[in-house]
Amino acid sequence: MYAQHPQQQQNALAQSKGSDAKYQNQALYARVGGSAAGSGAASGSYGAAPGAGNAAGTTGVPVSSNAGGQAMADGDSEALYQLMVELFSATNREQALAELSRRRDQNPDLGVALWNAYGVMTILYQEIIAIYPLLNPPALTMSVSNRVCNSLALLQLVATHEQTRMQLLKANVPQLLYPFLSTTSKVKQYDNLRLTSLGVIGALVKYDNREVISFFVVTEFLPLCLKIMDIGSELCKVVATFIFQKIIIDDGGFQYVTSNPKRLHTVLVILNNVVNQMVTMPSGRLLKSVTKCLIRLADNQEAKEKMQEGLSEHLRDSTFAHVLAEDVSYRRLIYQLLVKLS
Repeated sequence: MYAQHPQQQQNALAQSKGSDAKYQNQALYARVGGSAAGSGAASGSYGAAPGAGNAAGTTGVPVSSNAGGQAMADGDSEALYQLMVELFSATNREQALAELSRRRDQNPDLGVALWNAYGVMTILYQEIIAIYPLLNPPALTMSVSNRVCNSLALLQLVATHEQTRMQLLKANVPQLLYPFLSTTSKVKQYDNLRLTSLGVIGALVKYDNREVISFFVVTEFLPLCLKIMDIGSELCKVVATFIFQKIIIDDGGFQYVTSNPKRLHTVLVILNNVVNQMVTMPSGRLLKSVTKCLIRLADNQEAKEKMQEGLSEHLRDSTFAHVLAEDVSYRRLIYQLLVKLS
């Protein structure tokens, strides 16, 4: 699957490099949203190559539309557009990625502009794919990790915006991140990579869209998510557990997890492991997310029976008493769980 993408990205980037600077600037100054965002990937389906929707949806000429909010025309937005132009320079790209990532909160429509700007998404895909050879055996430096994390932070903007979220999904872009999630090295540069990748996926699932959840079920994301819940750093565990919680809240995700006894058993074992690992270093956020997952799973009779027999004793005794004392919402959750299992 991944072997096809670099050539596709190289072809698209060659097109963008063949255009003159004036043409690139015309594309980058295209009106946010509008018909460019509505063509190409918007009508596609899963299986389209990443970048295909972007190439088809952007014509390289200014687009006039009222969609997407106010055009980015003030001084800060001019600076953001100039940084997008600098992405086409191999010399300036790393700094431009860092600056765009740092300024990503300055304009709420930056994600739409990134998606519609000719060749920009191709550059982000290339930045991601280029480090695959450094994943196994581990050879990733902190500077390279930071550079890719900046690219992922920009992808998260696209994943968050309502106009581009589904287009990103239909282009199968999240699957480009799966190799990062499959890494096991615990050094910081790999942990940052996993955390930022989870941030992109978390931005997609937080809106409780059934099509989004179906995508992550069909593309076998759950085993990667569960592994990170089991062996990841605290922050990675928090985000991965939040994503898992969102998946099982959906009826389709819930059915997928609970319909297979072996899969259900694995999930319950990992959730117990997460609880047991917090005995020495409790995390209120993580405890709440795990408890919400258990409450939801208890809606399944088989899962309920398994939890009645094998739920971690640390959720029943005083191990997390200080968390219960400090957090009223957690007290309510743990009470709800124990009542549901009684």
